[in-house]
Amino acid sequence: MFTGLVEARAAVRNVLERGTGRRVAIRRPAGFEARLGDSVCVSGACLTVVDAPGEDLEFDLSAETLARTWLGSLEPGGEVNLERAMRLSDRLDGHLVTGHVDGRGRIAAVGDPGDGGRTISIEVDPGLERYLVDKGSIAVDGVSLTVVSPRGRTFDVALIPVTLEKTTLGRTIPGRAVNLEADAIGKWIERLMRKS
Repeated sequence: MFTGLVEARAAVRNVLERGTGRRVAIRRPAGFEARLGDSVCVSGACLTVVDAPGEDLEFDLSAETLARTWLGSLEPGGEVNLERAMRLSDRLDGHLVTGHVDGRGRIAAVGDPGDGGRTISIEVDPGLERYLVDKGSIAVDGVSLTVVSPRGRTFDVALIPVTLEKTTLGRTIPGRAVNLEADAIGKWIERLMRKS
């Protein structure tokens, strides 16, 4: 489990084809402790550290991860958001994030409200709009955010300056794909209601 509070941005060093999947090497940010077997949220997807040679952390991307996320388009020099798994003793400052991506979205527009932050409009994959609840939680590339003004398959998020600085969302442009994870509590309620 994660909180959606990104700890670091990191550069992709290498991507290798491995059967139906890929192995990606990411430069370990200063002070980012992760060992073999640890779970790390990489731009919204929960991945396992499969090797930690020197300055890098390596992760295997399965065929399912490649199909469900935009991580298949990673290239050397690209950047990802990183967050280590939370401990049960940690404070929960964001929201409960599993790292199980529900689908993708596309940046539809980027706006400047004039306060140092930014607004981003995101269009979601068909079917994900049912999870867009005004003032509800959503993880965008692993970042815990609040849904604002949902309308059909589109919603807005407001990004404060610290989010722009610490995450890859500060460099986003219209047309870019993002990984989306809907609020886990909403998904459980939906499933329980279907069974009754």
